[in-house]
Amino acid sequence: MGASAKDTGRAMRSGREWGAMSGFDGLRVLTLESRRAPEMAKLIATYGGQPIVAPSMREVPLESNTEALAFAGKLLEGEIDMVVFLTGVGARALLNIVEKAYDRADFIAALQHVKVVARGPKPVAVLREAGITPAITAPEPNTWRELLRALDEAGRASQELSLKGMRVAVQEYGASNPELLAGLRERGAQVTRVPVYQWALPDDVGPLRGAVTAISDSKVDVVLFTTAVQAVHLFQIAAEMKLEEALKKGLNRAVVASIGPTTSEELERRGIRADLEPSHPKMGYLVKEASEKAAALLQKKTQGIASAG
Repeated sequence: MGASAKDTGRAMRSGREWGAMSGFDGLRVLTLESRRAPEMAKLIATYGGQPIVAPSMREVPLESNTEALAFAGKLLEGEIDMVVFLTGVGARALLNIVEKAYDRADFIAALQHVKVVARGPKPVAVLREAGITPAITAPEPNTWRELLRALDEAGRASQELSLKGMRVAVQEYGASNPELLAGLRERGAQVTRVPVYQWALPDDVGPLRGAVTAISDSKVDVVLFTTAVQAVHLFQIAAEMKLEEALKKGLNRAVVASIGPTTSEELERRGIRADLEPSHPKMGYLVKEASEKAAALLQKKTQGIASAG
């Protein structure tokens, strides 16, 4: 979801040398970030924007961790051949859940004896902390497409990594990824879903409701999406307010910046095309590159709407 504190700090410290201290030039920039909202707001201000903060989600553990514990049992019994970790937070949560019922050292030893796959750098960092080195890591932008491509390449290079007949467990991160699961099954894998945590609306949805109204009333110039769940929750609140169509129109008038392909796909499912994705799927790059391009994109969209009208 967003960048690490290290990445954010680096982006903020290097703002002057990147030459974009006033890139947004006073534009009203909405962030839906929750966990890293203060850092995101500061970063927007660093690049000359007026930050509007509307936290859109909170992380909650699943009430029942039966699937995670069942997976751990299968792994310890030697009934799993490959484990795919999709997020760092999910990987850490899974380790914490499992140690409530099993010996942590035994679980880590079992992981060390199977093929471990990581979607990106965040799960890699958590796994390495635990003494586990992934056999395969998906390259940027770390979507399910890169993950499947990396698995295909590994399978061609080594028969041991072929998915055909492989018993694969997939650590999920809230919503399931049907495209990834289907891709694994098409390649002959037997897939076990391992849901670990999920996302809920924030306890206080007031700011999010305010964001829906502001976008609908054309009082937001730029909207930054750092995860697909933000789009899901924004539209959920808009539907409850009966402002879904107004929200779509407002987003189509504003500049929509998406952290990467997975988030852009969620927006497209809702009729919104992202105007830009950063060169790297990190929060610092998203804000920097949005600040550089927002004014021109906004002018182009405004002219297009005027000519169409």
